[in-house]
Amino acid sequence: MMQETARQASVAAAYRRHTSTRAAFAALLLFLLVPASLYALNVGSYALSLGDLAQALAEPASRVGLVLWRIRLPRIVASLLVGAMLGPAGAVMQCLLRNPLASPFTMGISHGAMFGAALGIALIVGAGGAESSGRIFVHNPYAVVLLAFSGSLVGVLAILALARARGLGPAAIILAGVAMSSLFTAGTTLIQYFAEDQELASMVYWTFGDLGRPIWRELGLMGAVAIPCLAYFCFKRWDYNAITSGDETAKSLGVRVERDRLLGMLLASLVTAVAVAFVGIIGFVDLICPHAVRLLVGGDHRYLLPSSALLGALLLLVADTAARSAIAPAILPVGVLTSFLGAPMFIYLLVQMQSRA
Repeated sequence: MMQETARQASVAAAYRRHTSTRAAFAALLLFLLVPASLYALNVGSYALSLGDLAQALAEPASRVGLVLWRIRLPRIVASLLVGAMLGPAGAVMQCLLRNPLASPFTMGISHGAMFGAALGIALIVGAGGAESSGRIFVHNPYAVVLLAFSGSLVGVLAILALARARGLGPAAIILAGVAMSSLFTAGTTLIQYFAEDQELASMVYWTFGDLGRPIWRELGLMGAVAIPCLAYFCFKRWDYNAITSGDETAKSLGVRVERDRLLGMLLASLVTAVAVAFVGIIGFVDLICPHAVRLLVGGDHRYLLPSSALLGALLLLVADTAARSAIAPAILPVGVLTSFLGAPMFIYLLVQMQSRA
């Protein structure tokens, strides 16, 4: 009896260490966001000291206040928001499809959203344009986001229908995603070919992926979509843990697998569509962050989802800061930088996962 009690106490202590380590990792990511954000505030052709920040808060209409409130802060908030949207979206799709290569980017969902948004700019009168500063603006963001979501929805439903009808395996599903990406890219190119000069400039520049475009109104719209979706993902964390063990196991535990898979994929598509609609394609964040978190804290979705959101926010913020300072005063599109860095990082993660298998 005493041995059994001691064993239970040992298991309980090990579980507490397990949970505290994973909670500490999330807390570390949250802590690192603070200095990274403060450093990002100071990066640019106009340096800001702590005194300048205090002046900007007191006098929003001053020159320093305009730099802070109209340029620096919206860009930082966009980095944090988009990274926090893409990281969990990739983790949810990898879980629901039980495929480590699944993500909104590799499954063609990002490209479908880009096609839908480009179609909206081309067809809706006054939907978009380009200012002299290069920032893309959208007169009717609701219609463009709706079309972007429709494009992503077409892609994800086509892949799910093929998987159900033909019994596609994990590798075939990824190939189907590659095919959908190619199809949407071709459609976007066709739209660009017939677009007017201003529309073409908006579409091409948009596909680069740039976090300097959204204004506060658009950031509010992104947040209004992201927060409920991320809350739903976290609410379903136990169901996702069960689905990871297999559909039959999940069903035996009372999980409605088909409904959760469909709704989860739709919401992951929605957050991706909204992000793409306002900042363009940001590659590899939704693929790298969940894998990195799994290597560090495991696949428990109680910790995987919030840690993926925090790591995505931190990674995109650091990448955007580097893009702004690499060849200053010129600013590189952050999508280009994440693609350059994401490919070798993903190969490294694949090697690490294979060595642990």
